[in-house]
Amino acid sequence: MRPAFLLIALVLAGCGDPAPPAPAGPAAARLATEVVQPVTVPAERELDGAIEAVNQATVSAQTSGRVAEIFHDVNDFVPAGAILMKLRSTEQRAGLQQAEAARVEATAREAEAQTRYARIRDMYERKVVAKAQLDQVVAERDAAVARLAAARAAVESAREGVAYTEVRAPYAGIVTARLVRVGESVSPGTPLMSGLSLEKLRVNVDIPQTLVEQVRRLRKAAVYVDGRRIEATQVTIFPEADPATNTFRTRVDLPANAADLYPGMFVKVGFVTGENSRLLVPRSAIVARSEVTAVYVVGGDGRLGLRQVRTGGAFGDRLEILAGLAAGERVVLDPVAALRSITAPAARDNG
Repeated sequence: MRPAFLLIALVLAGCGDPAPPAPAGPAAARLATEVVQPVTVPAERELDGAIEAVNQATVSAQTSGRVAEIFHDVNDFVPAGAILMKLRSTEQRAGLQQAEAARVEATAREAEAQTRYARIRDMYERKVVAKAQLDQVVAERDAAVARLAAARAAVESAREGVAYTEVRAPYAGIVTARLVRVGESVSPGTPLMSGLSLEKLRVNVDIPQTLVEQVRRLRKAAVYVDGRRIEATQVTIFPEADPATNTFRTRVDLPANAADLYPGMFVKVGFVTGENSRLLVPRSAIVARSEVTAVYVVGGDGRLGLRQVRTGGAFGDRLEILAGLAAGERVVLDPVAALRSITAPAARDNG
């Protein structure tokens, strides 16, 4: 029971007076340590922002019809080009068949006009027919060519109309709203389904006028969420201020596929305004138990002790130390090994 009691005492000591240092010995000397030194990091001003999707849209009907099938609903992930729903296409397919029949007829008449033109031109060159008759067949040929071009265009338009009966996703994303039901009649412009892509996200922030020049000059920012720091890929500042609030609308673009971030979330955005000197320690050196945050410190005489600290923001795999440590002190990188070096002698003494 005594080793367990000693472990609890060491952890709880961080809430009050520092824990008594362990005697110096070869075990403490073998621990991996690091000397804490000030590091120059960006100075930031944190503001609140809201996440939104770069790609978000409502798909509308491009032709008239009745909803025949719906293949996806709210919260479904759909790949780019996937069919979201189908409309009845009887009228559109009938129009396509009619356009194709008109094209066949126009093709035949154009071929006939070309043959007649070739025959009359040959006769004209042999001085058999008058120039007026040649001009007539030239006009007939040109008209037949124009009718064939119009017929081909009509076929393409009819095919597009048939394609409009299959509503497809413009990009990969998640369905956020289904606005029609099976059997409902729609017309061009009727909203059908809404969705957004989580691949590209950005944060909208209102920057006060007193800060905008620094942000515009450096154009660097990071988003803080759940203890993580996500570097922005681009900072865009709108060219005019809101006359009511004297703030500038700013967009902070996030890296592609930023995990655990969703449109509508509120996050903290740190805009870089300069540089500061801060004390940083590796995350691995931090001991977190309930409300106690501490590190193991090796004193100048080699003695090992548990020191309560107050941490700040994260910078990659390191945390800022706001209080509890001073520059030049040595911290243990492996708290488990430090605890073993303290408890092992106590266990032997009480064995």
